[in-house]
Amino acid sequence: MDDVGALDAYSRVVSGVAAALLPSVASVAITRSQRGRAVRSGAGSAVAFTADGFLLTNAHVVGDADGGEAAFADGSEVGVRVIGRDRLSDLAVLRADGPIPAPATLGSADDLVVGQLVVAVGNPLGLAGSVTAGVVSALGRSLPARSGGTTRLIEDVIQTDAALNPGSSGGALADSAGRVVGINTAVAGVGLGLAVPVNSTTMRIVTTLLRQGRVRRAFLGVATAPAPLPAALAARIGRRRGVRIIQVEPGSPADRAGLRTGDVLISVAGDPVTDAQGLQRRMFAEAIGQPLAITTYRNGAMVDVIARPTELAD
Repeated sequence: MDDVGALDAYSRVVSGVAAALLPSVASVAITRSQRGRAVRSGAGSAVAFTADGFLLTNAHVVGDADGGEAAFADGSEVGVRVIGRDRLSDLAVLRADGPIPAPATLGSADDLVVGQLVVAVGNPLGLAGSVTAGVVSALGRSLPARSGGTTRLIEDVIQTDAALNPGSSGGALADSAGRVVGINTAVAGVGLGLAVPVNSTTMRIVTTLLRQGRVRRAFLGVATAPAPLPAALAARIGRRRGVRIIQVEPGSPADRAGLRTGDVLISVAGDPVTDAQGLQRRMFAEAIGQPLAITTYRNGAMVDVIARPTELAD
C-alpha cells in the first residue's frame, strides 16, 4: 500500500470512531451551592454508557459537588446529578435528569496491546467535540492523584500518545472499532495521556456506584508495575511477566507485613498475580481487616507474608 493509501485507511478509521462516539460524549459543567447560589466548581467531559441516562466521568472532575449540566454535540443540554464517585479509580457516575443521545459501546482494555491504535474523544470547555488519535504506549502504569491532602496511586492506567486537552478528562478512549476501552483521566506530559481502563475490575466499581453511591475499598499501600520475571523464576512458575512492587507506603498494611520495594508478586490468597488487576480485584470491602496471604520473590527466594488491609478512607 502506498503512503496515500495508508493515510486514507488511517483517516477512515479515526473519522469512523469520531462519528460513532462524538454524539455520546458530553461537556459537563459541575456546580456546587455557595451561599444559596450555584457556583461552577469543575468542568470536563463525560461518556453516556446506558440508554437510561447514566454517564461516566472522572471523580476529580466532579470533586465534592452534587451535580451540574451536560451539553452534547447535537446542542442538547440536560441537568446531571452525581450518583457516586470513587477517588481511587478516579471514576464517577452521573445521572441525567432528562433524555440524552444514544450511549457509547463499552469494550475491554484487557484486549489492548502496546502499539495499538486508539482514539481519544472529548468535549472540552463546551466546544463541539475534540478528537485525537495515537497508539497505546504503555499498559499497567500507576498515576499519582491528590485527594483530601493526601496522594494516592491510581493503578493499572493506560498510557497513550493521543494528545489530550485539559477539558477532555472524563472523555472516551476508544479502539479502532469505536468501543470505549478507557476513560481519559490526565495529561502526563508533552505528548502523553493517561486513561482509566474499562475492564472487569472497573465495571465492578461502576456497578457498585450505581447501586450504593460509593465503593468501600481495602487499602494495602503498594504501587505496582508490570515487569519481566528473572529467568530462574519464570522457569519455576511458568510465566515470563509479572508485577513488581515499585512503592510501599510507610506505615501501610503492606509495610507492616514486610513487603518491600522491588518484590515481585507471585500470588495473593493463593491465586497467581499476572497483572495489576490480580491484586486490585482483591481490594474490595470483603478484604478489609482480613488476613491476606501474599507470596513474593525477593533476592532469589520466595517470601510469604500475611497482610491485613485496612479500609481506605474516602
